[in-house]
Amino acid sequence: MKRSTVISSALSLSLLFSGAVTVSASGTSVVASKDHHPNHGKQVRYPTLKKTNHPEDVGFSSQKLKKVDQLIEEDVKNGFPGAVLLIVKDGKIVKNTAYGYAKKYDGLTPLKHPQKMKTDTMFDLASNTKMYAVNFALQKLVSEKKINLNARVQDYIPEFHDQPGDQIKGKDTLRIIDILHHSAGFPPDPQYFKPTAGGGALYSQERAKTLQLISKTPLQYEPGTKNIYSDVDYMLLGYIIENITGEQLDRYVENHIYKPLGLKHTMFNPLQKGFKPRDFAATELMGNTRDGVINFPNVRTYTLQGEVHDEKAFYSMGGVSGHAGLFSNTNDLAVLLQVMLNNGGYGNVKLFDKATIDEFVQPSELNPTYGLGWRRNGDASMEWMFGPYASENVVGHTGWVGTLTVIDREENLGIVLLTNKKHSPLVDPKVDSNKFAGDAFGTGKYGSVVTAVYEALQK
Repeated sequence: MKRSTVISSALSLSLLFSGAVTVSASGTSVVASKDHHPNHGKQVRYPTLKKTNHPEDVGFSSQKLKKVDQLIEEDVKNGFPGAVLLIVKDGKIVKNTAYGYAKKYDGLTPLKHPQKMKTDTMFDLASNTKMYAVNFALQKLVSEKKINLNARVQDYIPEFHDQPGDQIKGKDTLRIIDILHHSAGFPPDPQYFKPTAGGGALYSQERAKTLQLISKTPLQYEPGTKNIYSDVDYMLLGYIIENITGEQLDRYVENHIYKPLGLKHTMFNPLQKGFKPRDFAATELMGNTRDGVINFPNVRTYTLQGEVHDEKAFYSMGGVSGHAGLFSNTNDLAVLLQVMLNNGGYGNVKLFDKATIDEFVQPSELNPTYGLGWRRNGDASMEWMFGPYASENVVGHTGWVGTLTVIDREENLGIVLLTNKKHSPLVDPKVDSNKFAGDAFGTGKYGSVVTAVYEALQK
């Protein structure tokens, strides 16, 4: 039996509302107020977040939560750069704690005075962009009947079709749902930003050109035959959203999702919007060179802080892409978590409906660990991310630079772990240019932290 969520004033970052509280049969607290959702005339108010200093009020053990702190603090003591952990339960912020450092290095040189991590530090969300930007936008558009998941990509992007020389066909009939299931046939990582991409035919460091090249990217396997996680899928979905809405992806999500929710630290290209490098957790030490072993035109060589790390997003998409590029902090992500736990809204803002969320988190027939974009704890192969205690219906996502989202609707629980694990030297760049020292720590592997959070729940 879940506790009723008590509606009260939100955090300072949230909108403040007032009204008489009622509790529905499902245990969700609602208040009569204006509903901004265009397709619904009824008045709805969703629960807003309140901080609690008493984790026991929502079923957590304060003592066991200290073990979560100890786990992360021990990693920081042994060299892990930094993290911020957020836990939301039953409409309460149970934990929002910063650990370690936002910046420890300038290039390969350790700083004499490292920059401390704070709870308002902003992070490069990497592939969590896929969820908090594209999935939120698609869930909104589906609720508003502006997109049909079973429609063909070609219905929204007319130039998307099989090319005469394509060895593997299937683009002409490819559906939106196939892309969301990561079963569209695209390769995982065509490196558009390099002159060698596709033998030179797919090279682009211009956003408009890259969007056209996505449609021309050859398929690697027959669509619908297997699930292979691909960034191209979400680059394409972002493009579809732009064609449907008539707005570039960043403007659409910032104006129609984040601003109505009162979020001021969730955006693309934040250094162009008034923020300074010190506002962010730093990522790779030497740009995109992997400690000096990788080179390509215009490659960054300085320590990244406030610029998206992902090469396709930065060089080929101008920092705005469906697969990466979004920045945020735990204060804002708490609200976005709560939108999902509230079945689609927050305060007097409704973004989408419960039926749409239910549809997006259903398992793919090919692989139970894939929903529509959301990753599911569908089998034992996902324990590294979700731990051993989460049910098969728990969903979430990770981001390559060190970000994790876990959403447990049955327990009314949300977890966000933001780390800058890539802000560390490579173990041996000549042997493996993707293995960073930060990857080896338990905090950087996610599962141990999630496990400790579930163990802190008093069952």
